Amino acid sequence: MTAPGVDDVVREKPSVTERRLHPVTPLRRAWAPVAVVIGWAVHDPDQAQRQLTRLTTTTLLIVLAVVLPAAALYGFLTWWFTHFAVTATELRIRTGLLFRRTAHIRLERIQAIDVTQPLLARVAGVAKLKLDVIGTDKKDELAFLGADEARALRAELLARAAGFAPETAHEVGEAPARELLRVPPGVLAVSLVLTGATWGTLVAALVVPPVLWLATHSVWTVLAAAVPLLGAAGASSVGRFVAEYDWTVADSPDGLRIDRGLLDRVHETVPPGRVQTVRLVRPLLWRRRGWVRVELDVAGSSNSVLVPVAPREVAEALVARVLPGVTVPPPEALSRSPRRARWRVPVWWRGYGLAVTDGVFAAHEGLLRRSLALVPHAKVQSVRLAQGPWQRRLGLADVHVDTGANKTVTARLRAAEEAAELLRSQAERSRTGRRDARPDRWMA
Repeated sequence: MTAPGVDDVVREKPSVTERRLHPVTPLRRAWAPVAVVIGWAVHDPDQAQRQLTRLTTTTLLIVLAVVLPAAALYGFLTWWFTHFAVTATELRIRTGLLFRRTAHIRLERIQAIDVTQPLLARVAGVAKLKLDVIGTDKKDELAFLGADEARALRAELLARAAGFAPETAHEVGEAPARELLRVPPGVLAVSLVLTGATWGTLVAALVVPPVLWLATHSVWTVLAAAVPLLGAAGASSVGRFVAEYDWTVADSPDGLRIDRGLLDRVHETVPPGRVQTVRLVRPLLWRRRGWVRVELDVAGSSNSVLVPVAPREVAEALVARVLPGVTVPPPEALSRSPRRARWRVPVWWRGYGLAVTDGVFAAHEGLLRRSLALVPHAKVQSVRLAQGPWQRRLGLADVHVDTGANKTVTARLRAAEEAAELLRSQAERSRTGRRDARPDRWMA
């Protein structure tokens, strides 16, 4: 018997099963035509009011008989023509009713996958997957999937991103997590009350409308100013409480997991090795209680808060998890700006400070709302020295450190000689840090 030739061998490509989203998805997408009508009414309220006054009951019924089926048909068709599939190397998402779009998301470029459940989605038992991918500003998403299916798909994608074989990735399941911190609702509420932004927007919302009424006697002018101010006051107080309620941080092999939300539940992950900057923020009224807020700049991710409020010792322990081997410099370790800087920025020059350790470039600023920014040397993309005419006369300069998250941390009002030396030494530390840094891998 002779062996079959190459031409006789049939190579079959592994089949890829395409899946659709959850059947409730058309209800979400059916709102698009209705949103267009609402947008037109908001854009031209006078014309919309005139049209409403001419509207009869018969016309209204005819409009509803046309708009509602059209919206339902649009929602169904967009759901019907949306598919996704997981291959050995990518997540493929095909969308589009008239114009087809296919997104090819390489698994090794996935940085984070968040599971979100708006209030109505929680009632319906569905969830949304949002994917942070290197090199893209906008998140791709799958909305909606069954809650259990969403978590299983997230675990499978992260397992494949970590290097597990496709045939075993779906069996890995979600990595175990250990709770590190849970913010009590009472502490969160008190922290918002003691935040200056909350009181500032509330006072503005109460003072500005009466002043405008006395000056103009125009209801529309008052409403145009009062509505945004009241919205800002609500967003900085009630809105933040609802969004940050039951904030929980847990440690897992795929990064630090964050669960939060009173109405809309969000399950986020801080990707390992992708944190570019960590900020410890201390508002004035928090200091007696020893509280801080920890904010993040993460490359390829929209995660911006690690902890909304926590004791400083607990916050520093979490920073050590995010930036392994890094110790937060104490206040006494900060080098202040020279006294001649008071001629450049009176009073506030005392709020600037700098500390450079083996692990991080740390810049401090602020007197009332103090902020300490920590940039690992390995994450520094470029270093710049800036010196204006007044600064040159005073022998001062600013040193800017740019990170991979398109953010900049600045050491302000340093002595010119110190800034020049810092520019040279920081460039060398960055090269050494990148050479010795561990690879950014899931489940490493």
